Amino acid sequence: MNSADIFTDAFERIHEAVHAAVEGLPAEDLNARLDEDANSVAWLVWHLTRVQDDHIADAAGTEQVWSSEDWASRFELPLAKDSTGYGHSSAQVGSVEVQSAELLLGYFDAVHEQTLAFVRGLDGRSLDRVVDDAWSPPVTLGVRLVSVVADDLQHAGQAAFVRGALERR
Repeated sequence: MNSADIFTDAFERIHEAVHAAVEGLPAEDLNARLDEDANSVAWLVWHLTRVQDDHIADAAGTEQVWSSEDWASRFELPLAKDSTGYGHSSAQVGSVEVQSAELLLGYFDAVHEQTLAFVRGLDGRSLDRVVDDAWSPPVTLGVRLVSVVADDLQHAGQAAFVRGALERR
């Protein structure tokens, strides 16, 4: 197994977890918050997808799917177009509402496909390339990808938890 295979497998696992957390949920449940400051399934999946889109596009030197395929207009969120959810206030989290699971998964799947196209072309040497020198030590592509995988899996698990809590009410 090489690095491309490992990252492809990791992102496929994220794909499975996100779909399991979202598929079949009505908009009411996607947008529900367990309390006034909790994250909704919609926000969690939108956020993990926005961060993945941002980080992969930056590493690959491509445009984000959010803008290249005009998902920003489809979501109609009252946020800056470049918002990824990082540092959102409770009010901003609450403003991320989706009309359907299909919309949320449509954007996620588009980012997933762009991610797979990028990671399938990687080799071990490419993982040492510095992608962000604003940190000490500088962030390599390998570290950035592991960070995205870890963050995505954590948020997908949180979305699954919220779904489970909503289904038990």
